[in-house]
Amino acid sequence: MMPADRLLSTLLRSLQTYTDQQDTPRILSTASSLLTSLSNPHNLSLLTSHILTAPAFWDRPDGLHTPLRLLSVFHSAIITVLKYHDSVRNRTAEPLLPGQLPIGGGLSLDDWVRALVAGADDRSQRWKHLIVLGGLLIGIASQEEAGLDLYWAFGIRKRIEGALVRAANLALVEVRERGEADGLGGQTVALVLNHGFGCLRDGVRREIDYDRLLPVLIGTAFFSSEGFQSAYFLGGLDLDVEVREKKLEWGVHSTSFKQVQAIMARPLVSSMGPLSRLIAHSVENVRDPWLIQTMMDDLASFARALTTQWRQIRFSEIDPQEENVYLEEEALHKTLPLLWRLLKAALFATTIILKGVFTRSVNDGVLAGDSAAPVLASQALQTLRHLYFITSRLGPASFSQHTFVYLTAIDILSAYPLHSDKFLKSIAPPQLGQIPRHPLDRTLDLYFLNTAEHFTLILSPSTNEDLLVASAVPYLAAGGNRSYLPIFEAAHSVMLAVLSAPQSAMVTAKHLPFYIDALFAVFPSSLSPRQFRLAFKTLMRVTAPPAPLSASQPDLPATLLELLHHRALSAPSHPLPPDETTLALQGSDAPPPPLSEQAVLALTLLDALPLLPVPFLEEWLPLAAELLNLIEDEVMREAVKSRFWEVLVNGEMDSERSGVAVAWWGTRGGREVVLFGREDRGDKFLMSGALQVEEEGEGVARESKL
Repeated sequence: MMPADRLLSTLLRSLQTYTDQQDTPRILSTASSLLTSLSNPHNLSLLTSHILTAPAFWDRPDGLHTPLRLLSVFHSAIITVLKYHDSVRNRTAEPLLPGQLPIGGGLSLDDWVRALVAGADDRSQRWKHLIVLGGLLIGIASQEEAGLDLYWAFGIRKRIEGALVRAANLALVEVRERGEADGLGGQTVALVLNHGFGCLRDGVRREIDYDRLLPVLIGTAFFSSEGFQSAYFLGGLDLDVEVREKKLEWGVHSTSFKQVQAIMARPLVSSMGPLSRLIAHSVENVRDPWLIQTMMDDLASFARALTTQWRQIRFSEIDPQEENVYLEEEALHKTLPLLWRLLKAALFATTIILKGVFTRSVNDGVLAGDSAAPVLASQALQTLRHLYFITSRLGPASFSQHTFVYLTAIDILSAYPLHSDKFLKSIAPPQLGQIPRHPLDRTLDLYFLNTAEHFTLILSPSTNEDLLVASAVPYLAAGGNRSYLPIFEAAHSVMLAVLSAPQSAMVTAKHLPFYIDALFAVFPSSLSPRQFRLAFKTLMRVTAPPAPLSASQPDLPATLLELLHHRALSAPSHPLPPDETTLALQGSDAPPPPLSEQAVLALTLLDALPLLPVPFLEEWLPLAAELLNLIEDEVMREAVKSRFWEVLVNGEMDSERSGVAVAWWGTRGGREVVLFGREDRGDKFLMSGALQVEEEGEGVARESKL
């Protein structure tokens, strides 16, 4: 074996010229071996210094892969040295052969570390010093996590942590002065801190200059060639999409797909989760709150560019429900899934950062002030809107961070009616009253409807009518189209929210007939039983006292119930197909029974009873009981009967209505009709408490008939 000094000389000569990438692993392996075998501290410092300046690595660096490989060299070296010193302390080290040097060259761990750190000198840029310090710190932390007791190295780790933070702060100043914040310098700072941040103690973390770090992290993650590169990776994708027999194909050998693979393999993109949490932590700790405003502009710009780029490719023209029809197998199962993984990574990262913004704003007087709060909330909602073509595939409620950001932004913005009105008008469909042809536009309509629903109580009646109702009407009219089902349901929610708004009584009176027709027309084909019952109950609430509309239209509740009752009399009695809620509960301890359209209508009528004025309640209690007895299926009938009993006894009615219900149940034949109505169909009702007479010749007791 070549002596260490000669091997060092050979390696140093190799490092002076650019080396083909195929030789890089061999050189790195040699460097790592020498770092654990050299016994002279000056040689260790010399080798470290050459690694940080070697033309072989830095003349034509392979992006962040180069600093990442060098980071792993120092990481591996200290792990080897730590294990050896630990085995010596525990007397488990293997005896050395004659002339063999111990691992670490016989140096103490402290001297060995000092020698390496001394090599990070003025001959290399400060951001390269992070590679040495980061590798050492991550190596020590990884061994502690693996269970190695390194209490004896705590002082060394503490010094490395402090040196890393000081080097990072100096590097941030350097890259900003030299204009390298978005170049390899800033990217390396982001890389090392991303990997090493979890190894820093809280007290050390507070010393980081987050005001300089935040712009570097945002620029690296979203706009640099090592991150999402301003969303322009979608730009050339459509050139590789081919049409074969009316189906779109995007091959695994295409240039654009290989580019997507390369992006996914980038060190920062592959670890975007920890990086986004580091950015969120930086947001929470910057001293200048206006840096957050600038960052929000950057995120909104990125999200807008991503949506614009997505619209330019033909895949955006395919509705998600129709991808099986219009995509070839390779595109459907191989190439597009990877692209969606990349897009989801961008969505998750953005959402986590936005969560950090609102976490910070809770305790920040500037960001929570009237001049900043509605602006931040509007920007966050705009950003989420541009990313909604990704979110809609996952389901907005599928991850809690999105729910938190979305609802928090809405809650903040709803405190500012003028800003809310302006925001909703800025995201409203450009052509009200019609359904757009492009799927992306329909997705944006879905976002608008879902968001607008939360603002109906603070918007003016004219905005509610001219903007919200006008946006919902075309989708309500197209309720039979299954591909529009999510937007159709959102349109129903918006209509109900508008109709429920106290200031919109005149709007309710104007549009209620259309909505009632639409509601009955789409059930049960496009509206689940749960949604229908909720919608009808809401209509009863906005038409019955004390709602403002009841003063001018006192007969509306009775009219609605008449429509419902008339339909129930002739409704089909066969079970409806199970909806999503029913399917989800099939494996529970008490799965819901199958229900027919008639049974659902009967349940809907029962839901409305607690909302009826007392005179109407007296009229509709016996009618509801008769409708119950029309249900032929025993299981369905028992389910409706159980709900009847619930309405009467579980407190849904106030004291006055409860008194009417109790009187009907106890003295007006209600109990007999509900419990035994099927047995006595065709007979007259019996008075509760009547005397029984025994029919002569039969011994059968009967109650007196009225």
